Amino acid sequence: MRSDRRRHVGLYLRQAWRNARIGFVRLRLKFVPPTGRAPDRLLVAPTDLRAVDTFVADEIVVGRYLLAGRALVTEGASPFTLELPSRNFAIKLHSFTWLRHMRAVRTDDVCAVARDVVLDWIGLHGRRVSGVAWEPDVIAMRIIAWLSHSPVVLQGAEAAFYARFMKSLAYQVAYLDKISNALEEGEVRLRVRIALAMASIAMPVKVSTVKRAARRLDSELEAQILPDGSHVSRNPRAVLNLLLDLLPLRQTYINLGHDVPQKLIAAIDRMYPALRFFRHQDGNLALFNGATSTLANELMSVLRYDETSGLPFKALPHAHYQRLSAHQTTLIVDTGIPLSPELSRTAHSGCLSFEMSSGRNRFIINSGSPSFAGRSFQQLARATAAHSTVTLADTSSSRLSPSHFIGPVMVSGVSAVKVERQEDDDGNDRVIASHDGYAGRFGFIHERTISMDAIGIHIKGHDRLLPAKGNAEVDPGLVAIARFHIHPAIELEQVDEESVMLTAPDGESWYLHVPDQRPVITEDVFFADSSGISPSQQIEVEFSVNVTPEIRWILTRRA
Repeated sequence: MRSDRRRHVGLYLRQAWRNARIGFVRLRLKFVPPTGRAPDRLLVAPTDLRAVDTFVADEIVVGRYLLAGRALVTEGASPFTLELPSRNFAIKLHSFTWLRHMRAVRTDDVCAVARDVVLDWIGLHGRRVSGVAWEPDVIAMRIIAWLSHSPVVLQGAEAAFYARFMKSLAYQVAYLDKISNALEEGEVRLRVRIALAMASIAMPVKVSTVKRAARRLDSELEAQILPDGSHVSRNPRAVLNLLLDLLPLRQTYINLGHDVPQKLIAAIDRMYPALRFFRHQDGNLALFNGATSTLANELMSVLRYDETSGLPFKALPHAHYQRLSAHQTTLIVDTGIPLSPELSRTAHSGCLSFEMSSGRNRFIINSGSPSFAGRSFQQLARATAAHSTVTLADTSSSRLSPSHFIGPVMVSGVSAVKVERQEDDDGNDRVIASHDGYAGRFGFIHERTISMDAIGIHIKGHDRLLPAKGNAEVDPGLVAIARFHIHPAIELEQVDEESVMLTAPDGESWYLHVPDQRPVITEDVFFADSSGISPSQQIEVEFSVNVTPEIRWILTRRA
């Protein structure tokens, strides 16, 4: 308890210091605005690799904004003068990432609407450095969007608008540059460095500014892209998100004849094998630690630049994931913990959870993270019960801070994970891992063994709850539940008291057999559906720790 208290105090102090530094920058800019002339033009419009939907552009033209799973009808008013449907909607609106849909159309009418919305934003929020519009991640996304889609905004623009656009862009870049050092480590800070590097080469600035932005980007890439190519957040989706920005940045450096930052190419080359590691048989990314749905065209737009090739690694030793794969079967296991409290803001309590895919189908998954849901659903998605692993006493293996000031970081729970990898002469591959997340509260260590045969048709699992050191008593009513979350496309059928059949739309089937136990099919929710939270099913195996401290389960593909 004392160590938890010290950890909380440290987090409070660090957050207070960051807030104070950013507050000082805001105050200074209010009274001492940036000096010097804004650049008078843009040199380039970097490519955007993200997917486009012309329907979204058509709707915006008639005053209907379809963002973050919600809709806003403006009836001729500026969207920035209306009450927005949700915080996620506000982030999407103020980030201007929707400009890519309009660039795909790029008619005079579309360009005029885009220009009007940008002008509205500049007039209403351009100097009001507060609220969602001026959160670091939103600013970074907006700068990248304005640079990348400047052709649609500036097409047919008068000189006065061009000058105002450039002045606002320069102001945002200056503000983001001044607060960048105060940001905590994580994906947001890296995206800020990407945006500043992109701005330094897309606008005419001093050579020293270009070099400084490149150095800082190099430093951030070195700190955040681990040697195995994963991101320090341990979120598989973060690798894809960052590549979608890093690839256009690299190409822009090359196109303009600038020296590419030394760490940029190396980081991209490391990230591709990590991306392939997390890719399932159906082409989607695994749902661990904040990952949500993946658009196939976005993933393919990134993978087509992959020059590293080769088979996925068996493990990511720095991010702490294990992968078992044979023929058309893939199984990925989370065997790690957050690398720091600050890096746990999107981390899930899913230690030792696994996902399994075969053929063109994902069968066993985690519930994933919702793209557009509010805080309460995001917190539910982070619970151990939303993962394909064992939950003890319906309690998550790691606990989140309830403080709104420091945010939902993990403050206690799993502190140590042991992992062993074995392969026998017959080609059977095995992972043995354990974590101490339940040791302090309940006195047990969860150990999970998963093995796959050489041809990928037989998977064996063994879950044990072992007494931790010093655990003398066992609560006679202590209950554990092993959960297997099933992808919504899979149909379940109770075959007998010990077996359930899982059938994919293309007819591929697997049996889950749990000897001497009763697997039960129950209702579930899938948080990571691209259209929003959707119903699904799960298989639960409940067992009394006092009577049966371990269970075995077998997954077999039907011939």
